[in-house]
Amino acid sequence: MTLPVYVRAADIYTNRKANKIGLLPISRSTWWEWVSAGKAPKPIKLSSRVTAWRTAEVLAFAESQSGVGA
Repeated sequence: MTLPVYVRAADIYTNRKANKIGLLPISRSTWWEWVSAGKAPKPIKLSSRVTAWRTAEVLAFAESQSGVGA
């Protein structure tokens, strides 16, 4: 399976209302809070209305978070 080069925010966080599981078990507000604080990878503007992240960076970030609190 080939992963996409970029993922959008809706693919990263979990949306319980839409019953959609994202790459991380966090809410939309948590994701954007982490991005604003510099904890999560920086987004890339693909156009004026499209923001995305490099899939490899998001997966590396998720991996780095898996050991937190353990």
